[in-house]
Amino acid sequence: MTDLTLYRPNVGVVLFNADGQVWYGRRHATPGPYNWQFPQGGVDEGEDLMDAARRELREETGVGSVELLGRTDDWILYDFPPEAMNNPKAWRGFKGQKQMWFAFRFIGQDGEIDLDAQDEVEFDAWRWGDLSEACDLIVPFKRDAYAQVVKAFARFAA
Repeated sequence: MTDLTLYRPNVGVVLFNADGQVWYGRRHATPGPYNWQFPQGGVDEGEDLMDAARRELREETGVGSVELLGRTDDWILYDFPPEAMNNPKAWRGFKGQKQMWFAFRFIGQDGEIDLDAQDEVEFDAWRWGDLSEACDLIVPFKRDAYAQVVKAFARFAA
């Protein structure tokens, strides 16, 4: 059995538009080819997971006009790659991340998307795309986790 205390609590968001496409952000100052991903981030101590998902989405994309479509039933885990573990301070002793994923429908207009909504910029570009692209765009060490997310939310896709 996996010891979940070894994994940092995290949330991820798949944002669907009215056409069933999903929002992809290109990670700021991260060379390609695997530099596109969904919004995600850590959960603050005592923070409700839904609140964390909405906060991360707002911080990273500026988006607040959403309605909940669904969420994963269980944590989805991934381990940090060995090269990332060379800086143990960066990962605060965690082996990887445990993520609860949320699917939201974007009910606003594209003009609401503001990558500079916070001082710390997460993404430097964005686009709508097919959910099926996710595993080809993400860094290899997150691919299994993304495959689980794609499967969980395929019913909301175009």
